[in-house]
Amino acid sequence: MAGSMRMDVKCRVLDNGLRVCVLEDHSTPTATFQVWYRVGSRNEASGKTGISHLLEHMMFKGTKKYGPGEFSKIVAKNGGVENAFTSRDYTAYFENWASDRLSVSMELESDRMRNLRLDPQEFQREKQVVMEERRLRTEDDPVSLLVEEVYATAYKVHPYHWPVIGWMSDVESITLEDLRKHYETYYTPNNATLVVVGDVREKEIFSMAERHFGALPKGREPAEVKSEEPPQCGEKRVVVESPEARLPFVMLAYHTPSIGSGKEYALEVLTHIIGEGKSSRLYRRLVYEEKVAVFTSARYQRMSKDPGLLYLYAGAVPGRLPKDVEVMMREEVSSIKAGELTEEELRKAKNQVKAGFVYGLDSNFYRAMVIGRLETLGVGYEYLNTYLDRVASVVKADVVEVAREYLLDKNLTVGVLIPEGEGGKGGGPS
Repeated sequence: MAGSMRMDVKCRVLDNGLRVCVLEDHSTPTATFQVWYRVGSRNEASGKTGISHLLEHMMFKGTKKYGPGEFSKIVAKNGGVENAFTSRDYTAYFENWASDRLSVSMELESDRMRNLRLDPQEFQREKQVVMEERRLRTEDDPVSLLVEEVYATAYKVHPYHWPVIGWMSDVESITLEDLRKHYETYYTPNNATLVVVGDVREKEIFSMAERHFGALPKGREPAEVKSEEPPQCGEKRVVVESPEARLPFVMLAYHTPSIGSGKEYALEVLTHIIGEGKSSRLYRRLVYEEKVAVFTSARYQRMSKDPGLLYLYAGAVPGRLPKDVEVMMREEVSSIKAGELTEEELRKAKNQVKAGFVYGLDSNFYRAMVIGRLETLGVGYEYLNTYLDRVASVVKADVVEVAREYLLDKNLTVGVLIPEGEGGKGGGPS
């Protein structure tokens, strides 16, 4: 990686196991403060899905020291913004504001790390909020519903099988005691990482972290997730009929290795060649030339703790059958596996990957996000300092190799979304 892009991150571990990472950037008098917990839907059990996301909501409902809603009011009063998010692998909380406000973050986040007040009435209200969120964002959104079904089909053993927001019946049945145990198990200093990026001095941040977090007791190490998804032995298919769907939608999802495997650089380049942007293989063929789709794209889940998915998708134009779209998508996959790849395609895709990486580090917040993810996933921030060089070293043979290794029919889950009542119009195997 070019020297000008190297990130001089400094990390320390407190006696109670809390990891603190700091990146100084004095270009503006601002900073971001983030707390990353190594817990997400991956750490949940069947029957308790969605509990990590529900706990994220409850983290804003007060502690013994601060009442419900006071956290957000204090942040706003100090000119900051705050929020949180839950994924399959982690839950994170952040505040963005002037760098001289970081002591407020330290005070508030250290307090709710161990002193959360789980009020029964607030808990019942927030369960209803989460259940409504699931209705709006998944059950009433046909594409999201299909994606959920594809994951549930592609994974039969690993907890990536269930959605981050949880199954409705599970969310409804979670008890306050369930939530308390989840909080006490995972919200401990030894299961968390603080990331501070901005107009700060590392020594001051380490000192503040010690002062505010150092006395918090170390918890027991949470049980490791030992589930491993076995190799898929044949193509899987799932068809979703939805009254909310207006057009057919096709998704091809392949199991792929996650970050740290060494294969992710070629897989990232492959994803851009086949489906990223309007000059990609899928867009050029399906939208411009054949006019069977109104949009196409591709995604590779590099940033995951365990092996994830590389998926391609396309929305069919009115009157075209999903099986027609699927056939053309498969043909583009086959052409890359056959080595039908130009040096110009390779060059352009590598430039796109590198540009996306650089642009993704254009603020304190996003730099902290990447550092937090890498630290939480166990790869470490040092990964950043070799990423561009590793992408630059990808050659045509590498792309063809990963396509032949992972984009296999027996490794594939096909998802098809069709408007309700059109089940006989191409939703099945082609």
